[in-house]
Amino acid sequence: MQTEVDDSVKFEAAVDLKGSVFTLPVLQICSASIEAIELELTERLSAALKFFKHAPVVIDLEKLAGQALDFSALLQMLARQDLVSVGVKNGTAQQNALAVSAGLAILKGGPLQNIMSDTNVAVQKATANKSAEKNTSSNTDSNRENNIVNHSVPAKIVTQPVRSGQQIYARGGDLIVMAAVNPGAEIVADGNIHVYAPMKGRALAGVLGDTKARIFCQSMQAELIAIAGNFRVFEDQMPDDIRSKSVQAFLDGDHLVVTPL
Repeated sequence: MQTEVDDSVKFEAAVDLKGSVFTLPVLQICSASIEAIELELTERLSAALKFFKHAPVVIDLEKLAGQALDFSALLQMLARQDLVSVGVKNGTAQQNALAVSAGLAILKGGPLQNIMSDTNVAVQKATANKSAEKNTSSNTDSNRENNIVNHSVPAKIVTQPVRSGQQIYARGGDLIVMAAVNPGAEIVADGNIHVYAPMKGRALAGVLGDTKARIFCQSMQAELIAIAGNFRVFEDQMPDDIRSKSVQAFLDGDHLVVTPL
């Protein structure tokens, strides 16, 4: 017996699957000791509790060199720090299998940024971390070449305010924003970033590892800025000499420097 279907009844999809771009903090694990990791992580996060609270993080296993890691204990510890683990990268086949068993995803690449902060809010970054962020899946010369910004790509120009929760990404080149970047908004570029209005959100330049990238702000009020994975978190502690001033940010070695224009 066949059942007739009423063509007048419309069915709406219950789910849709789309691609997107996110800048995820990366937590590079250098020790298999959960106690040591928690001790140092607590100190590093103390300067930026508000920004990283409930933040999704990717666990970088490259520095462990194949050592065994208790993923269950690691995830419990990160939960105590109000961090949400979403996946791992640079793991061995055995590490990846254990990570999947613990409910983590395996990430192969993307514009990811390292968690780095200290008690002075200025965020330091180790040379090894910078090298890892330039090549999230391998250290081959071909991948390094792919991370070089193509300066022939026209700059992406944004003329409307960037709202809280919104992300603007300039792939392969510079980003120019002619309107305000509100708190909670995020602007990201493979190259330089220029903001000709109040900058109150987060700005991440050189996300593929371009250490020569710079950030220019007409009115510096940012929550966070980053260049090639080097972060500086401000929250309520921005120095008076740059607050609401025209500034530029650039890398001096592994240090992120912000100076008035």
